[in-house]
Amino acid sequence: MADDLEKGDHVSWKSHGSEVEGTVKREITSETEAAGRTVKASKEEPQYEVESDGSGRTAVHKPGALHQK
Repeated sequence: MADDLEKGDHVSWKSHGSEVEGTVKREITSETEAAGRTVKASKEEPQYEVESDGSGRTAVHKPGALHQK
């Protein structure tokens, strides 16, 4: 689990049985649209928009799903 992530941090996460590496693009702390869906985040429960190094696609994950590299 990654705590205190910041924009630019290099992280990894599991996706469809594989480990993906990428970069944190932003911390989300309020309800917003990101990665093609509505993200229900708050300051108490932030989520992070990440960009895959391999595909360039973006995704949103809770901190517990991300691991700092």
